[in-house]
Amino acid sequence: MTTTTVAEPAYWSPGRKIALRFFFIFFIQYIIFNPNGVLPNIDKLYEIYIEPIHKLIVWIGAHILRLDKPITVFTNGSGDTTYDNVLLLFGFFLAVAGSLIWTLADRKARNYNNLFYWLTVIVRYYVAITMVTYGCVKIIKLQFPGPTPDKLLQPFGNASPMGLAWTYMGYSTGFNYFTGMAEFLCGILLFFRRTATLGAIIGLVVAGNIMAINYCFDVPVKLLSTMLVVMCAYILSKDFIRLLNFFILNKPAQPANLGRHQYKKRWKNITLTTVKYILVIYTVAMSFYGDVQARTQYGDLAQKPPLYGIYNVQSFIRNKDTIPPLKTDTTRWDKLVVSYEGRAKVIMSDDTSRTHDFKIDTVKHTIAMYSYSDTSAKSFYKYSQPNKDLLVLKGTLKKDSVTINLKKFDINKFRLINRGFHWINEYPYNR
Repeated sequence: MTTTTVAEPAYWSPGRKIALRFFFIFFIQYIIFNPNGVLPNIDKLYEIYIEPIHKLIVWIGAHILRLDKPITVFTNGSGDTTYDNVLLLFGFFLAVAGSLIWTLADRKARNYNNLFYWLTVIVRYYVAITMVTYGCVKIIKLQFPGPTPDKLLQPFGNASPMGLAWTYMGYSTGFNYFTGMAEFLCGILLFFRRTATLGAIIGLVVAGNIMAINYCFDVPVKLLSTMLVVMCAYILSKDFIRLLNFFILNKPAQPANLGRHQYKKRWKNITLTTVKYILVIYTVAMSFYGDVQARTQYGDLAQKPPLYGIYNVQSFIRNKDTIPPLKTDTTRWDKLVVSYEGRAKVIMSDDTSRTHDFKIDTVKHTIAMYSYSDTSAKSFYKYSQPNKDLLVLKGTLKKDSVTINLKKFDINKFRLINRGFHWINEYPYNR
């Protein structure tokens, strides 16, 4: 049992008790089904217990909801799959049914002060860990990399809403620092009772902004961002009257109830405090450590692949015939764009583009390419670089011998890259 140093209400209204029962079941099952992956080996444990849940949700989709298509895709880079939505619906009805049964079985309960306290601790730690991890990945600038060569060439109107948001965020390192620090600060404040209210207020703003971006730019993290907003609102619910008086009604706000629930045995309190600080330090340290290590693989500091950049075709010779750059030609190359390891994009003279598997041997100076849409049509080239800006490909393309002369385009010539920051602007530079 635990005790508190500050008096708490001895009697709760029926509505408040029912609400606590609902949110206790709802939040706990949500956290179990959506762990944030920071604790050691939590992902391995998740893989064990989530398998039967997968089967249950597939069954619910087929036999209760009678969905038109069976659920075959589970949580991946998208957290808004059909599975995720059905899982959230299942969790909601589980909380409704569970709270009703709990109400019938525990009608004599006067209050749930201890349960409310510990549920609040669990929720704010979940939000805190999530915010710290999201903040670190922005401070280290991994989540939103700068515009790659293929993005710089992509027609503005062909970008997806999510792609537009990712490019907008990735363009500015400073904006990544700003948003990352806001998320990180929110998480750190939520770890401690005395600053939890301020952390939840900041979290409500920060998570609300994330939610708005996800909804308005069709980013498939809508469910998680919405849940973070709900959780921040829940954390603030205890101080609702105080916040209303202070911010809206211009009335005196009573001091917050910051009473700490303590065990009667001192060693238990010391152990709990030690575990807390270990968790906080571990979360921050491992988040930064993992992101710093990942910089060599992802983000702006990752090693660029060989031949990285944009190459404009100067001449395209097929079977000894020089092919003119006609806008109606669907077979002549106009540009070669190398942005990622093992992948390249070829833009044709008619402005259509095709993504290719791009395997390069820098020792033998050979390239093997094939389109993702037609893996059987492979082409092979020997490449040479007379100087750093010129590239010559010689090989076969669909049984034709080709020689392609290309010149590297200076990415710094893009206005988006070279404009930079200007404190003084005599006129708006909106292009």
